[in-house]
Formats: sequence, structure tokens, C-alpha cells
Amino acid sequence: MTRARRYARTADVRPGDARSADTRAALLAAARRRFADQGYAATGTEEIVADAKVTRGALYHHFRDKADLFREVMKDVASEVAAALVANELTRDDPEGRDAWTQLRTGFQSLLDISTRTDTDFQRIVLVDGPSVLGSDVWDELVEKHGYRLLAQWLERAMTEEKIDRIPLVPLTRLVVALLAEASIYVARSADPLAARQETGIALDRLLSGLVRAPRPAVPQPL
Repeated sequence: MTRARRYARTADVRPGDARSADTRAALLAAARRRFADQGYAATGTEEIVADAKVTRGALYHHFRDKADLFREVMKDVASEVAAALVANELTRDDPEGRDAWTQLRTGFQSLLDISTRTDTDFQRIVLVDGPSVLGSDVWDELVEKHGYRLLAQWLERAMTEEKIDRIPLVPLTRLVVALLAEASIYVARSADPLAARQETGIALDRLLSGLVRAPRPAVPQPL
């Protein structure tokens, strides 16, 4: 019998217990603090269960191992950032009447801003540790879940508004998602995130400017 199963078997946590959800939430909150402050490699499960004030059996009841716990924490953090970007840039009333493409470009720059911030969990957990701990498949799944569909909708809207050229939507969306993900990771892992953010913002905007629809030629007027 593995250690994880042995702990789970003896844990004082049973499916359906009213306290089960609270225990899971406590573990996630404690793990998130530790992962953000110390990083994944330096965080031990004994610290997490101590902070959460639960047993090791409770941890292994809810999560397979430390990596599984980290995966759930990373999903929570990514969800919060995605929701904040959507609320701030894509769903709010816009008194300036900006078109979809302008709002998207502003949102892209906001994502880079978040990637430089050390006072949030996003940089350390999602961008620094996430891809290396969980691998590219989990990272791709996370990006697709929280960015792909919404980005596709707004790119389609920008095409409808004739702000960018109408080109195949599926490959365009995937390429833009990959570009944003790589830009965010580069900024977060840079020795000088602020300088990297400035330079990356310029490069990103220049690359995306190639999508902008060229002005239509003037129609000659009859004499």
C-alpha cells in the first residue's frame, strides 16, 4: 500500500461530510500562500498541512500528491486573473467607445503588466513554476480553457467591425494565444521584468499591428 493511500485510509475525512469542503479550501489556501512565497520546490507538504491545520491524511484524501495540489492552485489563480482581465477590458461599459480590436490590444498589455507584478500569485505560480512543474500539456490546457474561446469571439468581432483583416479564425486564435503565453512567461522569468515588459509590449504590439486592415482605396468619383 502506498503512503498516500495509507494516509487517505486513516484520514478523518469522509465524502459527504460537511467539513470536507472546508478542509479542501483550507489546503488550497495554505498551499497557495506557500507556493507564492517560497515556490513549488521549496514547499513541503508538511508545511501545507500545518498551515491548514489538518492531517496529512486529509491532504491525500483530496489530492493525489503535491503536484496535484499545485495543479488546482494554479487553476484557481489563472481563473481569477482571466476573470479580472475580462471584467476590466472586455465586458465593462466603455465610455470611450473603443472598438473590439482596441480593447483586445489594451487587454494584452494589461496581461503583460500583471506578469511583472511580484505582489500577486500569478507570476510565481502560473508563469514561473507552472509550466516547469506540470509540463506543456497542462499549460496548454489552462491557456485554452481561460483564453481561447473568449479571444476567438473578440477576434471575430474585430473582423466584423473591419478593424483587422478577415483571415482563418482558428489558426489565428491559436497563434495569438501562443504569442501571449510566451510573452507573459518571458516577462515573468526575466532578470529585469520591468525592462522586459516594456520591450515585449513594443514587440507584441508591432507584431499584432500586421493584422490591422489596410484602408480601402478611395473610389474615383465621376467627373
